[in-house]
Amino acid sequence: MTFLIPRRSALLAGLSTLVAAPWRPAQAGSDVWPQALAVPGGVVRLPLGPSAERPQAFSGDIPVKVIGDPIAWTALLGIALSKEPGEGQITVRMPDGSLRTVSYTIAPKRYEEQRLKVAPGHVDLSPEDLARYERERQRAQEIAATFSEPLSDTFDLRMQVPVDGRRSSSFGLRRVFNGQSRNPHSGMDIAAPRGTPVRAPMTARVIDTGDYFFNGNTIWLDHGGGLLSMVCHLSAIHVREGDVVQAGEIIGKVGATGRVTGPHLHWGVMLNRTMVDPALFLAT
Repeated sequence: MTFLIPRRSALLAGLSTLVAAPWRPAQAGSDVWPQALAVPGGVVRLPLGPSAERPQAFSGDIPVKVIGDPIAWTALLGIALSKEPGEGQITVRMPDGSLRTVSYTIAPKRYEEQRLKVAPGHVDLSPEDLARYERERQRAQEIAATFSEPLSDTFDLRMQVPVDGRRSSSFGLRRVFNGQSRNPHSGMDIAAPRGTPVRAPMTARVIDTGDYFFNGNTIWLDHGGGLLSMVCHLSAIHVREGDVVQAGEIIGKVGATGRVTGPHLHWGVMLNRTMVDPALFLAT
């Protein structure tokens, strides 16, 4: 089901304010996923209190995933890498129509830098490649706006690593290609031989497959409520749009398509249209 997003002006009328409990990082051995890390690129867990029905939550006009039960609901908010440290808030609409805000604090985090050499045509784009990239960027924005009902009522959003291998590049790295600074790394890279099976990290519906200029052969998965994931640079795709896959099911194979320096898997996780650190969804 697709949610109709109300206008921001309507949401801001007659708000009451609720300040979230102070953020604390998840402790080692925590059985709650995703783990809370209120930094750029992280996830914040915001308690919404009890309610007979699920409340709705919004970051601006963007819907936010809400999990829990009538005893206690929780909003899961992804924080963009571009966000500055400081205060933020979401808007909550209760089933009776009442509105309030829930505030949170973003702590600073500094990510490391990575310098890479790639084919010049993947840094300084030709007019044809630039036009292709712009078309694909528009498509990616449409995919990111997906907000559907979860396939199950599980509150455990723990994921499994899509492929076994060495983590070759972590989330948030400030990337420099051929001496030119580019956007920070928005996922986790895992080095593995070409042809290694890639598995679904969590139960999902396939919402897009295709060959993209930078990402190569790519699969987008919808886990419900604005929680999406993607696997990129594949040598083979074994699923089609509309398929429902279970956690651990093989969906493709590792490759070296798109902008790469060698065979590996790029795994990205998106929450409320924001790329967040996949490691927060892993048990180890």
